[in-house]
Amino acid sequence: MKHSILIFTFLIISLPGYSQTTTGQEDRRYWIEVLSQVADPLLTHMSKGELRKNMSVETISGAPNPSNARTTHLEALGRLFVGMAPWLELGPDKTPEGQLRKKYIRLMIESINQGFDPKSPDYLNFTVTRQPLVDAAFFCQGLLRSPKQIWGHLPSRTKENVLNALQEICKIEPVESNWLLFSATVEATLLELTGECNMQPIDYAIMRFKEWYKGDGWYGDGPNLHMDYYNSFVIHPMLLDVLEVMQKHNKGESGFYEQELQRFSRYAEQQERMISPDGSYPVLGRSIAYRFGTFHVLSQAALNDLLPNSVTKAQVRCGLTAVIKKHMSVNGNFDEHGWLTLGFAGHQPQIAEKYISTGSLYLCSVVFTALGLPPTDEFWIAPYTEWTGKKVWNGNPDVKLDKAIKQ
Repeated sequence: MKHSILIFTFLIISLPGYSQTTTGQEDRRYWIEVLSQVADPLLTHMSKGELRKNMSVETISGAPNPSNARTTHLEALGRLFVGMAPWLELGPDKTPEGQLRKKYIRLMIESINQGFDPKSPDYLNFTVTRQPLVDAAFFCQGLLRSPKQIWGHLPSRTKENVLNALQEICKIEPVESNWLLFSATVEATLLELTGECNMQPIDYAIMRFKEWYKGDGWYGDGPNLHMDYYNSFVIHPMLLDVLEVMQKHNKGESGFYEQELQRFSRYAEQQERMISPDGSYPVLGRSIAYRFGTFHVLSQAALNDLLPNSVTKAQVRCGLTAVIKKHMSVNGNFDEHGWLTLGFAGHQPQIAEKYISTGSLYLCSVVFTALGLPPTDEFWIAPYTEWTGKKVWNGNPDVKLDKAIKQ
């Protein structure tokens, strides 16, 4: 009898469209487990000044001392920080999760101390090649997202070291592409932290992205449209963050800010529809090795209450959980020491561009941006809900028509 029940259960689970649903609390624990798996090797070693000594550096070239090694450590810190910062900003409390945040806040602060101390063995590169501009900008986004728990708790000497490093970064000339937003983000962060900045890179980036808008929530990366996920990796998140700082300091154009809010929301709506019933999604364009970091905009839209009316927070939680699980179901995402490997689903070095190294891969962390929503938020307490891709393939009659925006 028990044997028959087990066979019946297996057959039901194997049916197309069947899924084992989870609660929001279970999803949150799972997200934190995966984020911890990504973060632990990096922060554990860097907090002790041992990142350069112990971090594996893999590139498509396979060279023992790749040129990327000069910049990969800043990449790793900045990219992990930007995704982790909203969760850290919730601060410590007496719950097990709050105590875990307390641990990671300490490790992040100690890692920043090491990375920005010129006397540390893990002192980061801020001047050699143009690449430091990119990852200093991601680091700056992390500071903007954790003003109390990270910037507010850095020692005064470390704050001085950070500001000195950002002044060096400002000397790097950006490329005419999404790179303009890296310069703008650094300057906007200096404005937020010090009350002063050079407005020229900010004004220029905003002017260009007004020109490069292609419609229906999509910007070109430069004058041309690229079918990839850079609107999510960089363009929308940094453009919105810069515009919000400008609004706060009465230096921005409210009209373009309102337009960007609408465009951001529309792009998030499209991202939710990209998630297939099984958590897979189209593998398109550059930098696909950033894995589930692809969904930066959708996660940030949930955090910032920018989801469109057609998408509920529960849809986003359940869809993103399916995406994370889909990636994590494949072996080979981490090497034997816990470092991320080149690949999209597992270890696939051939999909990596020449500019990608181990440190680059930590942009996957931005999928966890919505962890900045407290456990009591609707995002985590609403019951399991099918996302659009799952609803439509299950024949749900309540799926709404998708419409482009005009602005």
